[in-house]
Amino acid sequence: MKSKDIKKIVIENYSKIASSNCGCSCGCGDVGNNEFITKSLGYSDTQIGNISDSNLGLGCGNPTALGEIKKGQTVLDLGSGAGLDCFLATDKVGPEGKVIGVDLTEAMVEKARFNAKKYKYNNVEFRHGDIENLPIDKNSIDIILSNCVINLVPDKTKAFKEAYRVLKKSGKMYISDIVLLQNISEDLRKNEALIVSCIAGAILKDDYLKIITDVGFEISNIKSDEEISIRQYSGLPIESLSVVAIKK
Repeated sequence: MKSKDIKKIVIENYSKIASSNCGCSCGCGDVGNNEFITKSLGYSDTQIGNISDSNLGLGCGNPTALGEIKKGQTVLDLGSGAGLDCFLATDKVGPEGKVIGVDLTEAMVEKARFNAKKYKYNNVEFRHGDIENLPIDKNSIDIILSNCVINLVPDKTKAFKEAYRVLKKSGKMYISDIVLLQNISEDLRKNEALIVSCIAGAILKDDYLKIITDVGFEISNIKSDEEISIRQYSGLPIESLSVVAIKK
């Protein structure tokens, strides 16, 4: 499938998710189910409860918990959705810091901006953009977050190159994403529902890690959640991979 076709599918479906509050992996749009999914990934009741409208149940991990986010830092969230991880990061960087969310889907950007006003976050900004070509200056970011998004990106090497470009030297990338444990068929690769639910665009775990290091990152920590396959993905051969990558 062509890159433009994949992006069209993502934009159309995530626009629907933004308006219906239905996460791609939950299948029902129920707020309680979104909370169940997010809690299973390590988010606390307090985190979810304080900013509940930003939780669409779209994640496959908790990148904000993978490493330290310090006061005064500038944080970038790739595929920021309704803003959940951005708002959690904003609490950590404080008023002297800044958080930027970038999302391909305009409806998600609008929803996140609405949530920022609702929850009175002033030092967070949401931009419409493609993470294969980030609307961010080079060497300007301290920490990058990405939660179950790069699997949706057709050119993953380009996305990681862009992340490397915008990070400051020794900057860190906290990634949670779906990876394959074995290859899937071409029919499944072309399945629109599986594209949106984070499976069809995923790649093998070893290939994913190789792209990160080939781009120039040093991997300092790796964690795996294989149980997510049973909890959310009907036993498909996937896992949620959490990685800390450092710009050398």
